Amino acid sequence: MKAELVSVGTEILMGQILNTNAQYISQKLAELGVDIYVQTTIGDNHDRLAQCIREGLERADIVILTGGLGPTADDLTKETAADVMGMKLEFDEASLHTLKVRFAAMHKDMTPNNLKQAMFPKDCIIMANPNGTAPGCIMERDGKAVALLPGPPKEMVPMFENHLMPYLQKRSGHILYSRVMRIFGKGESQVEYAIRDLMARQSNPTIAPYAKTGEVTLRVTAQCKDAAEGEALVEPVLAQIQEIVGDVVYATHDEELCEVCVKLLKQAQRTVAVAESCTGGMLSSMLVSVPGCSDCFIEGAVTYSNQAKTARLGVAEKTLAGFGAVSEETAREMAEGLRKTSGADYALSTTGIAGPDGGTADKPVGLVYVGLATPEGTKVAKLSLSGARERIRHIACLNALDMLRRALIEQ
Repeated sequence: MKAELVSVGTEILMGQILNTNAQYISQKLAELGVDIYVQTTIGDNHDRLAQCIREGLERADIVILTGGLGPTADDLTKETAADVMGMKLEFDEASLHTLKVRFAAMHKDMTPNNLKQAMFPKDCIIMANPNGTAPGCIMERDGKAVALLPGPPKEMVPMFENHLMPYLQKRSGHILYSRVMRIFGKGESQVEYAIRDLMARQSNPTIAPYAKTGEVTLRVTAQCKDAAEGEALVEPVLAQIQEIVGDVVYATHDEELCEVCVKLLKQAQRTVAVAESCTGGMLSSMLVSVPGCSDCFIEGAVTYSNQAKTARLGVAEKTLAGFGAVSEETAREMAEGLRKTSGADYALSTTGIAGPDGGTADKPVGLVYVGLATPEGTKVAKLSLSGARERIRHIACLNALDMLRRALIEQ
């Protein structure tokens, strides 16, 4: 089944609002196994919109339009679609009653131009909109369909999920089921080369690699009749990839590293604290973003200055004088000091030069040390990172989380 998406609105065309509807619908169509090859954004103009719908129906089985269902003169989507489909609009009494009730509940007067929102082709499928005044509809003719959804996301998303999605599932007869594997410690080219034989013979499921900042994701997708069949097809492929790629795989259900770490800490009934310099609270923020982290996250200390490292963490002045704030020795003492004062089972530390300034020949921008103090001892990793300041900080955090992940798995 093929679909096309048309986003209607001059304000979208001119970049005055962000078109999140197109992203959402495209993702949902992929999950349903509906192919989408063309997306169009078009202004509020009857003739251009009519041409767009006609061309879409020549290429696709269904054209999905968002926006232009309001009461004003420039809301032309329904009228234009009806013209293209050769259908006449008339009052739908149920929709008119719902509209009147809604305006009464809002204590607002319904002006005459709102009446157009209760007009539909006689035989169309009307999609109720409990979140707004503009119902949607599906017009069918000669095996083709045009679906109209409201523009505001708070109205469009529920209508899509409650009405259009079941309609599309019934028409397509299958769905796409995906699982996402996340990898830290190997680049996209390394991963793709390692699984090149699997990718060469893929058919169903398929494997698609994506690079993210500092990590790699693999989306394994199966065409199937339901989620149970999809899982049965996808799971063996994930197992093969994990066997080939190894322990750099940290998740197979699209969890982020911080989510995995919190899960492992809670399972082990262990706690963690974080001492940050160059990452400036980013690492703590990642952990705090995970619901339930209060069960295992004790505290985060941003000790940016040497004075803070000494007073808060107990880093020795002679360490800072002899080796500098950016050093293996300082990272070690930061982690060990916080573990002692916080009472946490594990303590992470970060110290480095995130740039763009501050680097030297001996200690260039991108040099970062990550420390991890554990009940078994302390480890420090030296990183040589590149890129902009935020990238260096982000990847330093990922390295810290991966150190914690590995320590928890090995315990």
